[in-house]
Amino acid sequence: MAKAKIHITLKKTIMDAQGQTVQNALHSLGYKEVEGLRIGKYLEMELDGGDAASLKTRVEEMCAKLLANPIIEEYKVVIE
Repeated sequence: MAKAKIHITLKKTIMDAQGQTVQNALHSLGYKEVEGLRIGKYLEMELDGGDAASLKTRVEEMCAKLLANPIIEEYKVVIE
């Protein structure tokens, strides 16, 4: 049994309105040291069968087809 850890974030060129809103809220609470906040998604998936390389390829296919929007998001997959 393997586990895939998937981090999905907006591409750096895409403005993160949600991240900016949270950053502004933190500033209003007195946390002025926050100088950049981006919000993303984290997924964990348990997988059965196959070696790490083939499982990573399959999970990347899942990200490209369903889990992420490849036009505005990027993703990183780690298989453990």
